[in-house]
This record gives sequence, structure tokens and C-alpha cells, in this order.
Amino acid sequence: MCGIVAYIGNQEAYPIILKGLQRLEYRGYDSAGVALLDQKLTIYKKKGKVAELEGSLIGKNLHAKSGIGHTRWATHGEPSDRNAHPHRSPSGKLAMVHNGIIENFAPIKKELQNKGYVFQSDTDTEVLLYFIEDIYHNDATSLEEAVRIALKRIIGAYVIILLDEAHPDTLIAARKGSPLVIGIGKNEHFLASDASPIIEYTKEVVYINDYEMAIVKPDELILKNPGNERITPFITKLDMELAAIEKGGYEHFMLKEIFEQPTAVFDCLRGRLDAKAGTIRMGGIDKHLELLKEAKRIILVGCGTSWHAGLLAEYVFEELCRVPVEVEYASEFRYRNPVINPGDVIIAISQSGETADTLVALENAKNQGAFIFGVVNVVGSSIARLSQAGAYTHAGPEIGVASTKAFTAQITVLYLIAIKLGYAKGCLSRDRYLHLIGELALVPDKISEVLKSAPAVAALAEKYKDARDFLFLGRGYNFPIALEGALKLKEISYIHAEGYPAAEMKHGPIALVEDSLPVVFVATKDSYHDKLISNAQEIKARKGSVIAVISENDTVFQDIADETIAVPAADEILAPLLSVVPLQLLAYYTGLAKGLDVDKPRNLAKSVTVE
Repeated sequence: MCGIVAYIGNQEAYPIILKGLQRLEYRGYDSAGVALLDQKLTIYKKKGKVAELEGSLIGKNLHAKSGIGHTRWATHGEPSDRNAHPHRSPSGKLAMVHNGIIENFAPIKKELQNKGYVFQSDTDTEVLLYFIEDIYHNDATSLEEAVRIALKRIIGAYVIILLDEAHPDTLIAARKGSPLVIGIGKNEHFLASDASPIIEYTKEVVYINDYEMAIVKPDELILKNPGNERITPFITKLDMELAAIEKGGYEHFMLKEIFEQPTAVFDCLRGRLDAKAGTIRMGGIDKHLELLKEAKRIILVGCGTSWHAGLLAEYVFEELCRVPVEVEYASEFRYRNPVINPGDVIIAISQSGETADTLVALENAKNQGAFIFGVVNVVGSSIARLSQAGAYTHAGPEIGVASTKAFTAQITVLYLIAIKLGYAKGCLSRDRYLHLIGELALVPDKISEVLKSAPAVAALAEKYKDARDFLFLGRGYNFPIALEGALKLKEISYIHAEGYPAAEMKHGPIALVEDSLPVVFVATKDSYHDKLISNAQEIKARKGSVIAVISENDTVFQDIADETIAVPAADEILAPLLSVVPLQLLAYYTGLAKGLDVDKPRNLAKSVTVE
């Protein structure tokens, strides 16, 4: 959600900022802009895509050695040129970009209006900038001090970066609840919402923590804590290659990432699972195994696709570890007054590691004595730093807004944890334990087999692309996959889709069944298979179209369904790793058939850093 890029150094700032904004387009946005500082501060911004901003600047003098850029996802005020960032202060001397949301902007805006300030936009960001400049002119000896004073009044989340015409050799940045990383070059610094705009120029970065302020010059990075004391920047080396954030010959990032899943799952297992030796090694689990064995309750917290991963894990943990499990939407969990007991284990699931609702939920639970375990993809992210232990998914950068390989990597990590913990608790026999890890080791190759069905799924998508609605049904371990399949289709194709437990069909959704309704069954062979066959027959009796994801050689479902997609046989606990892949392909090819932007679906953001 929104993206920030800034540069200060000895190169031309504009090309670096423009390319950085293009790298951050996957986060979701509706307008873009840049502020450049040579001798004078100039600001260019435009509703729409970065390409439209770039086109509007052809032929302009864009010379500058420092600058800030932004892609905005609208919160306060509609998408428009005037609401786009960067914003300019009343004096015209300051420019600022902001990710996040200022919750108490209204009373501050009223104070400033009473002083005679006239606002040029509808944004909360402009209010904060005016507030900072008012303090700078009246109550502070420096811009740095003015920022510090202003932020003490602010309620909400933010990353801000300011340019000051009076000090062209300095950028000032601060963060709370929204990510900021600073890349360190030779007499230059790069600032961004994540590492993707930086990796091309340097692999040495500093992740800024909440409430820290950075004073950034070409040859110096000064970090200060909330007490205004200087702190030593902790420099991290990026473990990422430029090729990982490029399409690599694929038409879209989403398709590339679907096809990267065999590698992503393999990388997730590598160094952890040794099927021949019969071992699972996970540092975050091994160090806290006794605590996890004694847990009276596990609470899985996530949003969107990560919530679906948690829902699947609920089934798996209860089956393999015999421990009560609850799955919570982070956005609801943070506002309830949940009963949290010391010793409760909270597993936080997030691709970006920056999901705002999840972060606040974790902070609240941690303060109540819960043990926090993070399952995230992005190294150095806020959830990774907040957690007391955790496991990275090692899926690699995921650029497509709709999560695919990050989801399969998340559930792979959760399988590893559940199998290891279940065996350590004595809930799994040695034979069952060895069988499961042996089956898990085969998953990357089996996903490769599933991907061979892509042309057939593309043909199916073309056939059903004009449907107004879809219904996705599954039971047991495949019920969360039905939910995930419905979410992917609605995200990418804008077709209304709902997921249900198949047994709930007769409790309402069956009223929707008619000859124009495609019903997708996630029906790999498991304990519920016969029940799903009955459900499919009920759909056929009402002239609905049945599309089924089935196990190989399932002749019964082949006879019932209008369309089938077969996946290799697998233990029913692990089958979701295979059955989800055709549903990802269905969403991708349906969006493609409808002529939509599958990598950047409307209104959506990759990293949801505000509520």
C-alpha cells in the first residue's frame, strides 16, 4: 500500500527515483509523484500510473542530486493530481511524502485553519506537513526538531521523508508502523519502502525501527532514538538478486510466481527437512520446543490469504499435535478484548511482515504475555523483528499483488512446524511421522506435474470467463483451499466468488445454483470424498456446471463433473499444496481472458500498511 523512494548523493536523482517507483508498483497505488531539489524545489505529480507521470515529464529539466518519490493508494481524498504526493508546505520550501494514516488529522487541521492556513488537498499528509512547518517557524530551531515535536502529537502510522530547500544536502525521515529501509552506497543513500528499488545499487541496508528518525546526507547516516540520542545503524546485507524482481521471460509476475512454486517449496524445505535421516530442523522451533509442547492453546493470526493459511493450519495442528487452535482475522483480533493467557502461542502469518493490523494485534498479545512466533517472507520486516521466534518462508520476492508462491510457502512452513511438534509431543507414531516427511519431500516435484495442466486450465478459463458468479466448495483440509480459490478469482478477474464448506451448501448457497453458475469442487481423494460426490450430484441435478480438482485416476468424479483438473495423489493432509495450484492458474487465466491487469488488480495493495 503506497510506495516511497528517495535518493541523495552524486548521481541524477530522477532516473533512480522513477525506476524505484516502477519497482514498487506492485504495492498498489492510484497516483504518483516526485519532488526534486536542485537550487529550487520542484514537484511533479499525476493521477494514474507511473508511466503517465513519466510521460508528462518528457522534455522537462529534471536535474537534481536529491529527491523523493511516491505512489499513493488513496485514503483521505479521491485519487487526483492535487491529492497525489509529494505535498508542498505553505512556504513552498518543504516537500514531503508519507505512507500510513494520521488518525487525528482533523483536530490538527482545525487548529491550523484557525491560524489562517488554507489547504490545497484533502489529505492527512498535507495536514502533517503544514503542522511541521508551523512548528519549524514558531517553536523549533531546526527542521529535525520540528519533526520530532510534531510526531509527538500524531496518532497513527507513518513513514515520512522531507526535503528542505534550505538544506539540499539533507533528507529527514521517520517511521512508526510502516516500513522504511535505507541503502548505503558510496557517498549516496537510497531510501525506500522495501528493498526492491535498492538492490540494483547496493546490498548494504539499514532497516529503520519504529519511532526512529534518520538524518540522511550523501556521506552520512545519522539515526536517533525517541530520546533524541544517536544510535549506531545496524547494517544488513541483502540476500536478494535483481533477477528475482524481474519477469524472467514470463508475461506477468503472477504467472512467473505460480511456476516458481516447486522451487519456492523446495527452498522452504531445504536445510530443514531431511527425509532420509528422518529429521526436521528449525532453529526457531528447536530453541523453544519445550514451551511449544506445553502450550495450552495456539492462536493463528493473519489477513486475507495468510488467514486462509492459518485456517488450514488449524486443521493440521489439531490433527497432528492435539492442541486447541483458534484462527483470528488480525483486523478483528486487535479490536476485541481477547482472553490471552501467559504461555499462549500466537503464530503470526504475513507475506510482507508489515501488515498493519497483524502488527498491532501482536503488540497487544505480547504485552499480555503471549509468545509470538512469526511466519513471514520478507527478511528484516517488522513482524520478524517483533516476534520472539519465527521461520522465514524463503519464497523469494513476490511482486504479483495476489499471493501465490507465498501462500504455498507459508503452509509448507506450518506443515513442518506441526509435524515436528506433533512428533515431539508423542501424538505421531514414528511410522506416521516418517511417512509425512517423506510425502512432504515429494511435493516440489508433484507441483511441477500440476503445472503441466496450465494449457487445459487456460481453455477452461476462456470457457467460463463471462460467468457473473462462482461457487467454490471443499471439505476438511480442502475447505480453506476453496476459500483461497474464491479469493484469487475475485481479486484477479473481478468475478464475484464465494467459498463454502461443501456441507453448508444446503444451508443457503444452493439457492444460487442455476445453469449459469460454475461450481468448483476441491475434491482430491480424502475422508470426505464420498460426501463431495453427493454434493456434486446435487449441483448437477439443478443444472449447475461442476468443475473439479481431483486426484489422478478418480473415475467417479470424472463421470460427474463437466470439467476436471487432476493432481498427483498425496496424503490428504498435504493435498492442499497441490490442489491450490490449479485454482491459482484458473484465476490468472480468467483475468487474462478478460483483458485485465493480473499483476496489479484494481484497488488492491500488496502490503497493507494501514487499516
